[in-house]
Order: sequence, then C-alpha cells, then structure tokens
Amino acid sequence: MTNRRDFLKTSSLVVAGSLLSSPLLQASVAGKKKKAIGLQLYSLRDAMKADALGTLKLVGDMGYTTLETANYGEGKIYGMAPGEFKKVVKGLGMKMTSTHLGGPNYTKEKHGEAMDWWKKALEDHLDAGVRFMVKPSMPIPTKLDDLKIWCDYYNAIGELTSAAKVQFGFHNHAREFEKIEGEIMYDFMIKNTDPKKVFFEMDVYWVMRGGYKAVDYLNKYPDRFPVLHIKDEKEIGESGQLDFKSIYETAYKNGLKDSFVEVERYNFEPVVSVQKSFDYLNAAEYVK
Repeated sequence: MTNRRDFLKTSSLVVAGSLLSSPLLQASVAGKKKKAIGLQLYSLRDAMKADALGTLKLVGDMGYTTLETANYGEGKIYGMAPGEFKKVVKGLGMKMTSTHLGGPNYTKEKHGEAMDWWKKALEDHLDAGVRFMVKPSMPIPTKLDDLKIWCDYYNAIGELTSAAKVQFGFHNHAREFEKIEGEIMYDFMIKNTDPKKVFFEMDVYWVMRGGYKAVDYLNKYPDRFPVLHIKDEKEIGESGQLDFKSIYETAYKNGLKDSFVEVERYNFEPVVSVQKSFDYLNAAEYVK
C-alpha cells in the first residue's frame, strides 16, 4: 500500500519531471541567463520532507540560484549535517545564503538559555555557509514595553551573529502592521533595533495585506531591507495586486542583496507553482 510519504514523493517528482522535461521548457532553461532568484524552501515543504535530495535537484533544474531553508533541528538541516547540506546544494549549482530559525520560546528570564541556542545555531549555519539568519515570526505583544524586550533580544542575537559576519533579521507577516499603544509595531521594531545588528526581511505580500505598500517602506527605511520575500496570493504575479517592478527597482537602488520567492498557497501542484513563479520573474526585465 502506498503511504502518504511515498505518494508525496511520487506525485511531486512526476509532476515536476513532466514539467521540466517538456521540450519548450528545456529550451527556455537552456537559453536563459541565470538571474539571482532565490527560493524559500517552505514553498516545497511536503516535497522536502518526502525527498529532500530529489526536490533540491528539481529546484536547481528550475533555475533558482539561491536558497533559504526552513528546517533546522538537532544540529541538522533537512536531516543533513550543515556541511553536507552545503555540499549538496553547491553540487546542484546553487547556494544556501539564508535560513529561517524560530528559536526557543523566549522570555526575559530565559535570555541566557535562548542565547545559548542561538550560539549553537550560528555555529551550525556557519558550516552551511549562510549570510543571513532570520527569525520568521514572533508573538504579538499588547504593550510597547513588552515589544521593547523583544527588540533588545534581537539586538543581542544580532550582536552575536555580526561578530561572525552573519546578519540577523526579522521576517514580517501582516500583524506587525497593527498598532500597539498608537504605534505601528513594525515601525517601532525598526526604530528600536540597531541597524548594524538587525535587518528586516520584508515580505512584500504581507506588507500589502497589512494595509501598506512595500515601496513606501523601502523608501522610508532604505538601509534596513537587504533581503526580500517575494510573495503573492499564490503564484508570483497571479493576483495583480503587487507592483513587483517598483519593488525590485527600489530595492536594487537601496542595495538589495538577496530575494526569495515564497509560495504558500497554490493554483497547481506546488512544484508547478514554484516553477511558474520563477518563470514570471525570470522573464521580467526588471529582475537582475
């Protein structure tokens, strides 16, 4: 009997195999110039669980050049030692430049314990060759004093990682654009973290869902967003709600270092949606 793991592995590889083996797509991949288009591997979370090596090969064949991971535990990345993961990714013509790390449940009383966790995570991810370590979410406080505690925590993590020439950042969702005691949470965090220690990985879709425009924030804080999450309602470009041209042009002007496609919901099989998202950006003249 086929179990869920085998089904996910088989269905993902069959769909992707048929997609990538089409003559039209092969010609397109062979003839196009490599652009710096990254992928957050959460986009293919089920496929990565079922067959990490096979899925990584698919991602490389699609044309992605950089990766951001979303799976770290017991010193391993998708079940591999960090150095091994780096070697595998490099062998497929890509680089792992960033990672999402939730970290331990944090309280001010457990600050030392939390910092020990980040020290170990930093050591492991130095072996993997990352440039960025990103916290993907946090609880939403009700008081600015409590939010300030989190900002101080992020400054401490950033001080730790920056000493090893790795940048620490925070990734937003929509709720960070809610107001706490009359202040937008996201703006408070930007103003209360040290730009030399903490950056912000702007998720452009969640900014829009929070009621604001990514370009406005890129212009307001031009030195705080070296990394972007490029996201849409489903596949990149499918909703028509985001002006990716302006987003990229403004980000490049401000010194964009990396950007990662993230697809969380799909009109197609995930591997197809991820390929379509790459193709959309690869065909865009404004993407370098």
